[in-house]
Formats: sequence, structure tokens, C-alpha cells
Amino acid sequence: MAGILDSVNQRTQLVGQNRLELLLFKLRGSQRFGINVFKVREVLQCPRLTSLPKSNSYIRGVAHIRGHTISVIDLSMAIGGNPIDDIENSFIIIAEYNRSVQGFLVGSVERIVNMNWESILPPPSGSGRDSYLTAVTEIEKELVEILDVEKILSDICPVDTDVSTEIMADGEMQQDLGERIIFIADDSAVARNQIKRALEPLGIQTELAKNGKEALVRLREIVEQDCKTDITDRIALLISDVEMPEMDGYTLTAEIKADPRLAPLHVILHTSLSGVFNQAMIEKVGADDFIAKFNPDELAAAVKKWVHCD
Repeated sequence: MAGILDSVNQRTQLVGQNRLELLLFKLRGSQRFGINVFKVREVLQCPRLTSLPKSNSYIRGVAHIRGHTISVIDLSMAIGGNPIDDIENSFIIIAEYNRSVQGFLVGSVERIVNMNWESILPPPSGSGRDSYLTAVTEIEKELVEILDVEKILSDICPVDTDVSTEIMADGEMQQDLGERIIFIADDSAVARNQIKRALEPLGIQTELAKNGKEALVRLREIVEQDCKTDITDRIALLISDVEMPEMDGYTLTAEIKADPRLAPLHVILHTSLSGVFNQAMIEKVGADDFIAKFNPDELAAAVKKWVHCD
């Protein structure tokens, strides 16, 4: 397991080809789960954990790893299951989400598989609003569940979506927008609502899509409804996640920039992949900006910047 991530830097070439690599793991039973390798820093057998008084019940303790203290979240408990009991024979997946590093306690870690985002599908519609699934896929005729880690982290430590009073007091953004909206594409319901809640107090109207494919279909639908309409007359800006089922944010951006009707639309990539952000790939697909999740002031400032430059 020590060498499982040795070639992670080489895997950046997958980005922009609508491909990803999943690290497969299990919690307590036979169900397989997956996490994008780009979010993983390290996988190791669970070291000794130090308990923290008054911490969230999902946090089993902290691990001291290479001079850093990392909170370790029991993923089984976080999604409503029983605690992982055999900690000494369990593993920690150390990952970076939303500008912070966490350890996820899992029962076992299997291997890395190369996938196409088209094979990563939205969760079943009957999974309900409280489901912790963000996507599913099939590997070797078995269902693999991809967890909405942003929802898990939000449950443990809710994100502040309030924009500062200084930005709130600036009325230029609403004036520049007029009747135009901001389009948001993100597979996480938590992330979509975080963005929406941050922008609505500024008087900004939004439209939401659950993945890149849904967003692209909707954008093309808008320009096809009136061939004389410039897309930027209806939509001022697209804010897109990178990791999404069926079509990722890089591919969505490339498709937008390749379509003359959509190409004028500014695109901000807004993602929890802060630790492995590839500037060259952002430029290659033609995105206008990149923001690591989630800072409401930085998001509002970026929206203001690209709306104002129209």
C-alpha cells in the first residue's frame, strides 16, 4: 500500500479527457466505495489515535503524521453506520478537501481503477435528500458508491456562507448583472446550496445543474431557443465543479469554448481539488478562473471580477 500513490503526479494527464482514477475501499461490510485519487495524499495503516474531548462523535481521534496533527473521521459512522471496530487493522485515507487535510478511517483499501466520467452516474433518484451518495458506478458487476464528502464535512463542521459586509455594501455587481443569472454546476447538493446561499444576499439569481452534461444540455437549449440571443445576455457566468458524474468540469469547459454560441461565456472552476490544481490544464480547456472551495468572499470577488469585465 505504501507505493499505491507513487505515480499520482503522472495521473494529471487524465484530467481534461473526462477520465479519473478511483481508489476503492470498504468500510465494515462487502460494499465498495470510491474516492478520486486526485484528492488523496497518502494511504497508511491506522496509527495510534489520540482522543479529543468534546469533539464531534464521528471523529475517532487525531493522528500525528510527519509532524502534522490530522483529525480522523470514521466514514462508516459519518454515513449513519456502525463504528469501524478493528482500528489497529484498519486504514486511513489522508485527503485534501476544501483547503484542509482530513484522515478518513476505512476498513480496508483495495486498488486504483481507471474510469471514464461517463461511467460515473448520478445516484438513484430514490436515494433521498439525506443520502450521502454523490455518484455510483459499476466495477466487475458490483455497485461502487462514491460518497458526498462535502456533505459529510459540512455535517461535522458547517461552512460559513456569509459574505463580508464590505462586499455586501458594494452594489456594483447587481447593477452590472441586470437581469442576467449565474449558472452553477455541481454534483453535490451541499456545494450547490453553499454557492447559492453566498450569492443570493447580493441580489444574484442562480440556475443549478447537477453535473456537466446537464449543464451543457441546458446551455445549448438556451441559445437554441433564440438563435439571435447571445448567451451572455442571459447568463453572466458559469461556476462549475470539476468532479461530476457523466461529464467533468474540464470537459464541460472545453465543450463550451468549442461551441461558438457558448464560447463567450466566462467559466470559473470551483473545486475541492485544491491540493492538485493543474494550472496548465485550466488554461488548456479555456477556463477563465479557478477558485478552491469554499470561501464566500473569494467566490463573490471572482464573480464581481468576471461580471464587471463584460
